[in-house]
Amino acid sequence: MAMKIGNKPFKERVSTGLGDSFMRGAVSSAQERLRNGRLNAAEDLGDWEDWRKLGEEIRSHTIENLDYYLELLSENVAKRGGHVFFAETPEEANDYITKVIKKKKGKKVVKSKSMVTEEINMNEALEKAGCEVVESDLGEWILQVDDHDPPSHIVAPALHKNKEQIRDVFKNKLGYDKTEKPEELALFAREKLREEFLQADIGITGCNFAIAESGTISLVTNEGNARMVTTVPKTQITVMGMERIVPTWEEMEVLVSLLTRAAVGQKLTSYITALTGPKQEGEVDGPEEFHLVIVDNGRSKILGTAFQSILHCIRCAACINVCPVYRHVGGHSYGSIYPGPVGAVLSPLLGGYEEYKELPYASTLCAACTEACPVKIPLHEHLLRHRQEIVEKEGKAPIFENISMKAFSMGTASPVMYNIGSKLAPTTLAAFTKDDKISNGPGPLKNWTDIRDFPAPKKDRFRDWYKKRKKEGNSDDNR
Repeated sequence: MAMKIGNKPFKERVSTGLGDSFMRGAVSSAQERLRNGRLNAAEDLGDWEDWRKLGEEIRSHTIENLDYYLELLSENVAKRGGHVFFAETPEEANDYITKVIKKKKGKKVVKSKSMVTEEINMNEALEKAGCEVVESDLGEWILQVDDHDPPSHIVAPALHKNKEQIRDVFKNKLGYDKTEKPEELALFAREKLREEFLQADIGITGCNFAIAESGTISLVTNEGNARMVTTVPKTQITVMGMERIVPTWEEMEVLVSLLTRAAVGQKLTSYITALTGPKQEGEVDGPEEFHLVIVDNGRSKILGTAFQSILHCIRCAACINVCPVYRHVGGHSYGSIYPGPVGAVLSPLLGGYEEYKELPYASTLCAACTEACPVKIPLHEHLLRHRQEIVEKEGKAPIFENISMKAFSMGTASPVMYNIGSKLAPTTLAAFTKDDKISNGPGPLKNWTDIRDFPAPKKDRFRDWYKKRKKEGNSDDNR
């Protein structure tokens, strides 16, 4: 599975995340900062809910007419001298990209940040074909230097590392000999990456929004690396998920305004780059050859289903930045390059329940993600819908869970059984009870009591108390 991170079981990944105190502190701090930034930037924009509604309408219209806009985009890219390839699978996308590079006799690829290239595992495919692939986004580059550590956040991939750890990575891998000051670390990275840009044969980017009416690819960045990737190498390849498209420039401007505020709390990022095909006659810079690879990888199967609105996602990570589960377990616990609420919805759709059936349960269903989403995707409803499908259609609920739910159903459906069960509960759990609390519960209670106490059932039940109170009340009336 291309988008999969590691091979450890879900519970083991979660346990590792819970035990990483630094990561949890870093994530919590970043969430607070990014959330507050989003709220402040949204307030400056005016009526945020009106903007969210407009964003939802744009994405809904586009996805409902996706075939039309993809065809229009393809035609307009071709008119400007670009090449378009529709890839149904990761293998098809990687094969096409590899063939382009081999045809150009390319040896070094420099690329800007792209979630879809992570999704299809492009770097590994190109490295197997003999290419050197260099990430140019600072966070992604740090992770690449650190033995290809996978990203843990959609927008801030190296969120789980602090400046001291980054200093040590640079020292051990690249001979860095200065301090952990961010300015010195960034200057060192800039000098190293500048050499890579100048040596690269091929530039590869992702795509924030493709504009159908003009065949334009837009990139939203803060570091300027994407502009180097698209201007220095003579051949540029852009890889985009098939849903990352807008009808016109007008819709692109609306969604960029939502994206920058929701993602990092900025009114606008440092760079909004728009590229339309290869360099034309009279133009100073730009690639001599341009290829657009449009990736399906299961997206078309989501169209027309109850999950269709997940394709509205603009990858802002606002849902991740408010999620209480992500705060405690971190991005790597999800086992997918898409973490957080959006990952818990999208990963099972693209990768299947066999790999990702636990993710829809990694949620409190507090709906903070839905409230934060700038295009109003009902994320918590999708998580509930996944749970329903996993149990009812896929039959993948754990055996113990099935037995427990059936036993609970039998016990609560009959007044006699409920009465017996509620009387036996205090005695049954007495061995695990101390000071009216269960701190090391059996069976399904164990995961709960590993991190918090569970109130022990009382010997005096509510129904007994109520019956006694009612009887005493009647006695008073008789007197």
